Amino acid sequence: MRKLLAEIIGTFTMVFCGCGAMTIDEITNGSISHVGVAITWGLIVMSMIYAFGEISGAHFNPAVTLGFATAKKFEWKKVPSYILAQFLGALLAIFILWILFPESKSFGHTYPAEGFAPYKAFILEFFLTFFLMMVIINVSTGSKEIGTMAAIAVGSVILLEAMFAGPMTKASMNPVRSIAPALFSGHLKDLWLYILAPILGSQLAIICHKFMKKSVTENS
Repeated sequence: MRKLLAEIIGTFTMVFCGCGAMTIDEITNGSISHVGVAITWGLIVMSMIYAFGEISGAHFNPAVTLGFATAKKFEWKKVPSYILAQFLGALLAIFILWILFPESKSFGHTYPAEGFAPYKAFILEFFLTFFLMMVIINVSTGSKEIGTMAAIAVGSVILLEAMFAGPMTKASMNPVRSIAPALFSGHLKDLWLYILAPILGSQLAIICHKFMKKSVTENS
C-alpha cells in the first residue's frame, strides 16, 4: 500500500505541475512559455524521483512499469495495481485543474501540431519514449528501479525532449498523462497514439538494453 500511495502522490504531483503549467500558459496567453513548461516537467519529475524513488521506484508511467516488468526488474503481478495507481493520480490532478481553471479548453492535453500527421506524431512519441526508457533502465538500481541518483538524468532527458518535441506532439511519453486530460477536455481523436507509442517505445528500449548487456557479458 505504501508503494501504491507513493505512485498516486508522485503521479498526481507530476501531472498537476506539468499539465498545470500548460493550463496556466494557455489561459494567460503564454505567460509561462514553451521553455517554462519544459523546465517545469523536467524539474517536477526530478523532484518526485528524489521524493519517492526509494519507496516505489518512482515509475509514474505505465510504459515505464511495463518496461521494468519486461526487463524482469519488476514483478508482473504488481503491474496492474501500479498502473491503476498512476491513472488515479493523473485523473485526480486533472480534476483539481478542472476545478481551478474551468475556462481552460485543454488541461494540458496532448495532440499532434497542426499539419503534423498522426503517424508522424506516433513515430516521434515512440522514439521519445525509447530514449527515455534507455536512460531509465541504464541508471536504474535493481530492486529500487529508479534510484535517487538517477533523478537528474531522468529529469534532464524529459526536459530536453519536452523542449524540442513539445511543439509537435506535446511530448507525452506517458499514457496516463495523456488519458486524464483527454477525458476532461473531450479531445480523444488521437489518444490511441499516446497510449500505444510510449508502450512500444519502452519495450524496444528494453530489448536493446538486453542485447547490449548480453553482448558486454559475452565479450568480457
